[in-house]
Amino acid sequence: MTQESAVATADEVAAFRERVLRKLTYSVGKDPENASDYDWFHAVALATRDSTIDRWMDCTREAYTSGQKRVYYLSLEFLIGRLLVDSLSNLGLFEVAREALAGLDVDIDQIRLLEPDAALGNGGLGRLAACFMESMATLGVVSHGYGIRYDHGLFRQAIVDGWQHEQTETWLDLGNPWEFERSEVKYLIGFGGNVTAATNEKGATQHFWHWAEGVRAIAYDTPIVGWRGAGVNTLRLWRARPEADFHLARFNAGDHIGAAAEEARAESISRVLYPADSTEAGQELRLRQEYFFVAASLQDLLRRHLKQRGSLDNLPDFTSIQLNDTHPAIAVAELMRLLVDVHSYEWQHAWRLTTATLSYTNHTLLPEALETWPVGLMERLLPRHMQIIYLINAYHLDCLRERGIHEAELLRSVSLIEEGHGRRVRMGNLAFLGSHSTNGVSALHTQLMRKTVFTDLHGLYPQRINNKTNGITFRRWLYQANPQLTQLLVEHLGEGLLDAPETRLRELEPYAEQAHFRQRFAEQRLANKRHLANVILERVGISVDPQALFDVHVKRIHEYKRQLLNLLHTVALYHAIRDDPGGNWVPRVKIFAGKAAASYHQAKLIIKLANDIATTINADPTVRGLLKVVFLPNYNVSLAEDIIPAADLSEQISTAGLEASGTSNMKFALNGALTIGTLDGANVEMSEQIGLEHMFIFGLTAQQVNARKQANEYNAEAIIGASQRLGEVLSAIRGGAFSAGDPGRYVGLVDGISWHDTFMVCADFEAYWQAQLDVEACWRDPARWWRSSVLNTARTGWFSSDRTIREYAREVWTVM
Repeated sequence: MTQESAVATADEVAAFRERVLRKLTYSVGKDPENASDYDWFHAVALATRDSTIDRWMDCTREAYTSGQKRVYYLSLEFLIGRLLVDSLSNLGLFEVAREALAGLDVDIDQIRLLEPDAALGNGGLGRLAACFMESMATLGVVSHGYGIRYDHGLFRQAIVDGWQHEQTETWLDLGNPWEFERSEVKYLIGFGGNVTAATNEKGATQHFWHWAEGVRAIAYDTPIVGWRGAGVNTLRLWRARPEADFHLARFNAGDHIGAAAEEARAESISRVLYPADSTEAGQELRLRQEYFFVAASLQDLLRRHLKQRGSLDNLPDFTSIQLNDTHPAIAVAELMRLLVDVHSYEWQHAWRLTTATLSYTNHTLLPEALETWPVGLMERLLPRHMQIIYLINAYHLDCLRERGIHEAELLRSVSLIEEGHGRRVRMGNLAFLGSHSTNGVSALHTQLMRKTVFTDLHGLYPQRINNKTNGITFRRWLYQANPQLTQLLVEHLGEGLLDAPETRLRELEPYAEQAHFRQRFAEQRLANKRHLANVILERVGISVDPQALFDVHVKRIHEYKRQLLNLLHTVALYHAIRDDPGGNWVPRVKIFAGKAAASYHQAKLIIKLANDIATTINADPTVRGLLKVVFLPNYNVSLAEDIIPAADLSEQISTAGLEASGTSNMKFALNGALTIGTLDGANVEMSEQIGLEHMFIFGLTAQQVNARKQANEYNAEAIIGASQRLGEVLSAIRGGAFSAGDPGRYVGLVDGISWHDTFMVCADFEAYWQAQLDVEACWRDPARWWRSSVLNTARTGWFSSDRTIREYAREVWTVM
């Protein structure tokens, strides 16, 4: 099926073929007779990029001439995945490219697989940023994404003897055909040093930051294409380079290592995403990264504004800066520094401009993700910013006292400085105070923000917190990832669906009652499952039956996401099948994927457990044909595009109250997978849109989890004692049934959930078991299963990122 509505004409095909041949010859430098597959990919990518340029420049000119307000999206991650099919589809050129290449005996379905995923993110935060950039281009919101051009991203995950091994990601080894290096766009970023003060000609005190080290930020631009080329915006990423040129004299004097030391120190800033922060050096590098990209981005956008407007007095009227989580929160202090120290604004005026320009999205309620930095580190690395933070804090607390608020505990809670064992700067509080809008990313998350992490700040500023439930771009996660389903939907709903899936998908509901349509819906799923079965065989050598229930749990490995709960169910199911191998079991394939942070031992142990369980179960002839377990390594966007369209069951089982939103839940539902999950994050709104009867909801609610923690009455040992099934599972794991070579490997893991069970795994186990039985009962009734599957797709339109961006644009950025 075409991934756009237009039919390729002979002239379009010939023109595109000619562009590819010219790029192959004059840009790649290869003869068609001797070109490798990668040479062809590079030529096609360059030809596709060229197709965006005119529209990109038109959009840029229109933004200048119309005087539209600009949105700047600051994010440490942009998980954009592969761009070839994305760009061709959004430009309406996919079938043109397919036919043009076929005439050259080149298969686009082969060469597109050669494109590496851009290693610019890790999980939902970065994928959300990518969806938002595409939606902003589609909706005509003039926007710029700002981040870091990582040389190696997070890491490439390899599984060796069941353990995660972090390998260097080499996505840039063969170049990046999508980007434009802007070597003339560079800014000097300072670190360390000291601050002096002097009286200026107006009699005011002016501060001067004399930094000890400078790093240059070099811009790299990638065009982001909206649907049907409606708009093309810019993703500008920064690469770090040393301030000084290469130290040739030191090199010639024999100090070969020392001559390159400054270069290595500077370039380390843009080497990897999330360097391990278990050491002081790692913590410092993370702060350097965050300040580096924020400082470069703010200098760049202020330069653009001054060039067009001539004054910063009207900055909030024409500029909106969105902080994607706390990573860019230092923007509050940096913008104040630029306004006060560089552009000589009076403090109160600068603060009004800052708060009116900045807005902040919170993505987590987990304490470790609400960043705090040691005051000592901040004073040493960013001394002027620490002074500004102290001033903001003093001004903030003085204002509260003027309002008659003197309660010491309240003032401590809302302060920017956390006192106690090592004073720390609270970046979440800084982002909240320095912004005119602070939003959560699901209704439940926003409600919990008001009641937990920002409860006191919310009490003081009750209008500031608002909700913007996350969304996904259907262009990537339906049209491109699942062309078979898209073809089926277009056949029945018409081409207009492609332009308005947010509203038109609801028209699918009547088809859920038609047996013939349900059959075709199931057939396209089976085709996707056959494809995924081939991927599994190629990657890990495990053969799976596409007719089995594909039970999928793919996301970052973290204790709160409770992959462990799924593994406990897997073992319980294994035990049950072994006890009754002739029972009426539903054949099931459990599919796991996800990365653990390099320094997160417990998460890495869970990956090892998953692989140990898989090894045991997959080798047991008793359960052959009834249960298989697969862990797919190196989960990324491209692998997700293989997995999600093939999933029957979507695991969204985080501890209620801890998942801010989630977006994989939306992607699975859009493609017709049924969700088994807790009432957490966006699952709550999904249940409202889709209907509880078409999901498998279980477990404690966020309120119940919180109540048990507050009452300190939770007793995991008692729950284990009351559940023979759970007790046998934990005893088997603890006793080495899945780790014969190291029987004590999981003693600590099992003891942890037996004694503490911070994430309520034991509390929800029996409810989860029952929900899985409900899954099996539904699967045995195909009419019921596929009716629910169709309705999941039909009722997911509200979760479009276009809807989310419209809400931001109207209510936060005021650009629509």
